[in-house]
Amino acid sequence: MEKEFMLLEEIEVCRKEMSRLAHENALTSEEVVRISVKLDRLLNEFETLKQKQLTPRKVSCS
Repeated sequence: MEKEFMLLEEIEVCRKEMSRLAHENALTSEEVVRISVKLDRLLNEFETLKQKQLTPRKVSCS
């Protein structure tokens, strides 16, 4: 859960920074694209983490 919380915080910081940069620069500027890619990576990481938590684990009876 701690990793999940840390990821959510980082996602929010990144989202705010992207919004700020997008207001100051063109959406296709290197800065905006770079932070957008970072945000995508964080969101994918978060989604992967959530999927792992939802996937039932197989238990062997040996």
